[in-house]
Amino acid sequence: MSDTRLSFYRFVLVLTLLAIFIIALQGAIDADTWWHLRAGKCILENRKILTTDPFSLTRQGDPWLYPGWLSQIVIYSIYAHAGLVGLNLLTAFAVTLAFSLIWFSLHSAPLLRSLTILLAAMVSGIFWSARPQIFSLVLTAFFVLILERSRNGNGRLLWILPILMILWGNLHGGFAIGGMLLIVYLLGEVIDIIFTRPLSSGDLRRRWRDRFPMIRSYLLVGLACIPALTINPQGPAMLLYPFKTIGIEALRDYIVEWQSPDFHLLEMQPFLVMLSLIGVSFAFSTRKPLATELIIVFGFGYLGFIAARNIPIFAVAAAPVLNHYAESAIRPLLRAKHNYRQLPEKAARWINLVILIIAGLGGFILRAPFLSEYEMEKKMHSQFPIDAVDIIQDTHPQGPLFNSYNWGGYIIWRLYPDYLSFVDGRTDLFGDEILDDYLSIWRAEPGWQSSINRWGIRLFIIESNAPLARELERSGWLALYRDEMAVVYGSN
Repeated sequence: MSDTRLSFYRFVLVLTLLAIFIIALQGAIDADTWWHLRAGKCILENRKILTTDPFSLTRQGDPWLYPGWLSQIVIYSIYAHAGLVGLNLLTAFAVTLAFSLIWFSLHSAPLLRSLTILLAAMVSGIFWSARPQIFSLVLTAFFVLILERSRNGNGRLLWILPILMILWGNLHGGFAIGGMLLIVYLLGEVIDIIFTRPLSSGDLRRRWRDRFPMIRSYLLVGLACIPALTINPQGPAMLLYPFKTIGIEALRDYIVEWQSPDFHLLEMQPFLVMLSLIGVSFAFSTRKPLATELIIVFGFGYLGFIAARNIPIFAVAAAPVLNHYAESAIRPLLRAKHNYRQLPEKAARWINLVILIIAGLGGFILRAPFLSEYEMEKKMHSQFPIDAVDIIQDTHPQGPLFNSYNWGGYIIWRLYPDYLSFVDGRTDLFGDEILDDYLSIWRAEPGWQSSINRWGIRLFIIESNAPLARELERSGWLALYRDEMAVVYGSN
């Protein structure tokens, strides 16, 4: 690669990653961030991994199996030193790292790589937040990079995957994605051996002989990943964690990220754009898709339609497929001769540097509110019942407390240990029984009074327009605080 071409390559790479960082530098705090912060704080203060639930009224003391203790320590440590802005920066850095890894799994011209990466980033952006799942995005990208490199002849890299799986099993429950990717690449190899034409007994033996070392590597590495996942505070029990989570019906019924995507929402539509571009690229490409690529597109695409939280995984896994076939489809255009030496090399470098500086300054000016602790605090007032919680913290009314599901994490962060959450974002802990009980109370369905008596509830913090709020008013509960977002009711 000539110096000018290398300079252009670096320019496009840096500009692309800068754009992704600026896009990802947004309000990264969501409802679950808060209980992760509290868990990280407790782990560091007590120097002990949490294995039972200390935070909730309904599950206190019950076993709590969660694979994200390490990410909770990281998230809390950054918050303790850099506040909400630090969490925004953490999320932006993690997203940028993930797509920088995907960049190096691609093999096309720089501009096509850039377009592919930017589209994939837009697709994945629906659930960027300061939660352990952001580490799953990075590790998924790492797996894709290694699997793509191994498929292109660097099979020894596969032995990095069990090491990554040890890390993944202590960062987030999304480690099942790594196993799925290994299975996909293994199945793709086997299917291509069997169904590629022309096929005869001699062809089959030759293909099997040629590809068996890679298949054996996938199998051995996959088997090595299983004991790697047991290296965590919970041991082998962690292997069953993904199955426990997907079996909770309330996740699919009531939690938006576990539901099928609503394509009326603008942020969901890049997923359809990426799927459509992959289809067009397949149609106009000069080569036949491989089984691995088809399984990635249709398998992870299907998972994206089943639950919106799977869309970022599709974006990362399918980016190399889109890039490869788009490059094949437009190859005639790429073969056109370009004069890379229209400008002297030194001048080109200065122009590139000026463009990067202008783009960077413009982007950071645009994202300035997310770099200000004061502005982030203001933003939190529009998302969480800060004033209502202040009243509870100042006046300390009698509990136990019943809270809205979406505010459970914030209750844990602000009010623990004086008050426990009734429910919060740890749906794997509560299960259908507690979540159904919560919904029955929140909706003020027949029998709700018996439920709150069973739990001894004396205090409520819920949305002002919740059905339960109207029933509490009618039943004579005392409104201790009310605003447009939240209402606090106490006993007479």
